[in-house]
Order: sequence, then C-alpha cells, then structure tokens
Amino acid sequence: MWTKDQLISKAFSELALAGYVYDLSPEVREDALQTLDAMMAEWASFGIVIGYLLPATPDDSNIDDDSGIPDAANQAVYLNLAVSLAAGRGKTLTARTLAAAARGYSRLLGVAARAAARPTPMPNIMPRGAGNKPWRGCSPFFPGVVCTPDTPTT
Repeated sequence: MWTKDQLISKAFSELALAGYVYDLSPEVREDALQTLDAMMAEWASFGIVIGYLLPATPDDSNIDDDSGIPDAANQAVYLNLAVSLAAGRGKTLTARTLAAAARGYSRLLGVAARAAARPTPMPNIMPRGAGNKPWRGCSPFFPGVVCTPDTPTT
C-alpha cells in the first residue's frame, strides 16, 4: 500500500516538478496533501469509496500515513491529483496524462456503480407465467411457491 507522500511525489513527477532537480518544500507537500484529501472526499461523495483514509479534520492528516487505497487504484489517484495540482502550478499536462487520468477515474466510477447495483426482488404482483396455475397448488405470482414437475397437485 502506498503512503500519501508517495502518491503526492508521483503526482509531482507527472508535473515534472519532482526529483533531483526540484525539491518539494514541506509547505508544497502539505498543500498537495490537503488537495489529495479534498479530492478523495469529493470522490467519496460520488460513491467512489476505495478505502482512502480520510482524516477527521485537515489538521489530522499526516503525509506519512498509509493511503489505504488498493494498488489497482494508485495510478488513477496520482494522475488525477496531478491534474488538480497542475492548474495551481501553471503547468500543462500531456495529452497522455490527461487521457490516463480520465480513464482511471471512469474505471473507478464503473467499479463504484457495480458495487452500488443490487438485485431487486420481484414484486408480489409480478406474474410468474402461464404455466403456474393456481389450481395446481402453486402461486402464479412472485415470490410464492413455484410449480415444478415434482410438485404434487391437489
């Protein structure tokens, strides 16, 4: 599991602002951490709950904490964080980065939608079909007794 600091560092490397040429100050990292927390809180409000450990308050957030997100979601998170950070830094992202960020976000939305979709039980007024006759002792409506060849007739 990646730490929040690793996600932030990777996002800045997408902006070409991390590494040996450009050292990130603690203030810049703290600002990026608040942006990451806000982005993940917004995603959670959209139903994208991927296990990110949101702090109770902005002051409770620690950059060295584990992120809590699965490895499969890391790229989507740091690329979208890079998109969020780019405007404030006056950076233009490549088309590849923008497309990968959008693709990752869409994938996470799809996972959230599939998790939210639950089977709906049949209503009591839904007919089973022509073969379920009430005189056979079977209910012609859901969720009553189903007529099968083994069901004794009365």
